[in-house]
Amino acid sequence: MLETFNTWFLSLGAEYGVNPYIFGAIYIGAIPFFILSIGWLVRNAKRGKSTVLPTMSAGFFFVSAYIYLAIVGNNIPVWVWFFLGALIVYGAWSSIRDTRKKIAAAKAEAIEEAS
Repeated sequence: MLETFNTWFLSLGAEYGVNPYIFGAIYIGAIPFFILSIGWLVRNAKRGKSTVLPTMSAGFFFVSAYIYLAIVGNNIPVWVWFFLGALIVYGAWSSIRDTRKKIAAAKAEAIEEAS
């Protein structure tokens, strides 16, 4: 059964011109960098510094696997792009919401420490 799944999984890559292992490696490999970028963003927000670069960094790592798909992929069905778009929008909304909570908590902690 595992061999059948692996064969099917690799056939998707051949059909669309994307190596699924590279896509997966980028997807999983970007997670620590995304988390570090969010930490950088929260730290900068807490210190009153610009959050532009950490936000851009987090955004890049968030979509890096899909950038690979867009550059290397061929004949990707339209429904896949809609599905990925929905995932990206939901993920971005969720990340923004969570980051705002972390920033608010960090600022509250900084105010508490100052008093």
